[in-house]
Amino acid sequence: MDQPAHILSDILQFIFMGLQRGSIYALAAMGFNMIYNATGIINFAQGEFVVLGGLMMVTLSTALSLSIPVAFVLTTLFVTVVGICMERFTINPVKHPTVLRLIIITIAVSIIIKGAAMCLWGKNSHFMRHFSSSETWEIYGATILPQTIWIIGILLCIVAGYIFFFNYTMTGKCMRACAINRDAARLAGINDRKMVMLSFALSAGIGAIAGIIITPIIQMDYTRGALLGIKGFGAAVLGGLGNSMGAVIAGILIGILEAMAAGYVSSHYMDAIALIILLAVLFVKPSGIFGSAEAMRLKEF
Repeated sequence: MDQPAHILSDILQFIFMGLQRGSIYALAAMGFNMIYNATGIINFAQGEFVVLGGLMMVTLSTALSLSIPVAFVLTTLFVTVVGICMERFTINPVKHPTVLRLIIITIAVSIIIKGAAMCLWGKNSHFMRHFSSSETWEIYGATILPQTIWIIGILLCIVAGYIFFFNYTMTGKCMRACAINRDAARLAGINDRKMVMLSFALSAGIGAIAGIIITPIIQMDYTRGALLGIKGFGAAVLGGLGNSMGAVIAGILIGILEAMAAGYVSSHYMDAIALIILLAVLFVKPSGIFGSAEAMRLKEF
């Protein structure tokens, strides 16, 4: 292989790797934005939703031998219920909540979920079969797994569903109204408490899907939630808190930069890229690349 072709294949390989990882960061960032828009807080248990999705999928598809579509639906429903329970039992009962108090609650819930996952699934890594073939495809010298295509395709489907929900359904429009002005939405007859509960449900469901689709590639264990959560939060900040389209673009960008850093610098620095980008954005433009000074809300869709 001549030098230009070799360079092209390397770049393509890094892009494929970046799209694979970046799609997961994008989904995690969408979950962060969902709750941020409804409550104004950062849910630091978002990474644990991803872990629960992956571990429960392993149990249903491998230990119980359920088909992948059935296990997919049941896992998403399970984690969605966990998200609803989190809001009902830890967020909703708080009277006159402050942002700091609610954030501390989400950190506490994250620790509880992590401990529960360790007790139920142990400390070992868990893996599951790919959705389809595990044989790689070659494109201009670079290889890509069919599972990566699944990951990108599911991300695109969720983004499309997200846009449809918030623009063409009454419930979605009610959530947008609460995001823009919660007091005015309440005066208009919208039950803002239910909208907050729905935001936690949707956020947990999106996190579960992220965990389901990435587990066949990276394997899953109870400790992954913190790092996935940080990277998802980094993508949310980079894209502008509240701007979910920006979060998707930022998540993919972080994934590609990680892959490039692993290939051209060292794999030891790969996980640090998201943290470096997060710090740089907070110093230079705290509102994010696609965010306004007020942190764009769901109306940006």
